[in-house]
Amino acid sequence: MKRLALVAGIWFLLIGTGVAGPYLISVNQFVEHPALDAVLRGLQDDLQEHDVAADFKVHNAQANMGTAVQIGQQMIGERADLLVAIATPSAQATVQALRKAPKDLQRPLLFTAVTDPVAAGLVAAFDRPGDQVTGVSDLLPLAEHLQMILTYRPQLKRLGVLYNAGEANSKATLVALQRLAEQNGVTIVEATAAKTADVHAAVKSLVGRCDAVFIPTDNTIVSALESVLKVGGENRLPIFAADVDSVARGAVAAMGFDYYQHGRQTGAMARKILAGTKPSALPVEYQQELQLHINLKAAEAMGAPPPQQLIDRAAKLYR
Repeated sequence: MKRLALVAGIWFLLIGTGVAGPYLISVNQFVEHPALDAVLRGLQDDLQEHDVAADFKVHNAQANMGTAVQIGQQMIGERADLLVAIATPSAQATVQALRKAPKDLQRPLLFTAVTDPVAAGLVAAFDRPGDQVTGVSDLLPLAEHLQMILTYRPQLKRLGVLYNAGEANSKATLVALQRLAEQNGVTIVEATAAKTADVHAAVKSLVGRCDAVFIPTDNTIVSALESVLKVGGENRLPIFAADVDSVARGAVAAMGFDYYQHGRQTGAMARKILAGTKPSALPVEYQQELQLHINLKAAEAMGAPPPQQLIDRAAKLYR
């Protein structure tokens, strides 16, 4: 029993100090935008602050699924100590490459910023992720998102949702949101964009058909957010988001995740894996803490001043 306690103590010490290394970490990021960039920064900061020596090879697919697949195959050959995939399309591409890799090139894979890893085919279950793959999910607490929007706009009857129908998790989010909206007497009005160049036309199609627009954590839409905000301002159509980084960019409000903290949580899991814990022993984690951010300047531009009760609850106000 004493020996077991000693081994456990050493294990926790290694996790806490990160004395081992240096490690090579290969990253497949689907697209550059503030939320996903914050995830990577949070991961890197967590490892650095825990003295984990790590070199990063960061690959960016620039929102192209074909490129993400090529990156996934390239990462297998890099013989990194840990593979990290940021966002669902990159995670799917990397998992696909990993499953085809010969045994000597098998490596642990940590996904992050993935809404539903089960629906995306990454893991069999949240509590039993499998031999090589686990990670952190940003599964949206949609009931809380919708409740915030209804508190903000109690007269709202039609909510526009802008998303890429080709992103599996965005489609799953839409289905769940439709069910919740119906229970609250709200009609969902859809608009889709398959690529960033289509986003402006998609949001324009919502003008006059809805009372506000909600943007889920959809990489295609978030990476072209400025074109959405421009339409919102020109038509006094309030734009709500699912992540707080989008509020800093000009969305009216979000009851959302802080993706930098999401990255730090990913870093904590990475330390455990680098210290020797198998991914199969690490259930998929959620980021539970939500923050309400409100952009008062954007709210005024879009003709949607927030109620005082939400201002009082906000963790951050942009003026």
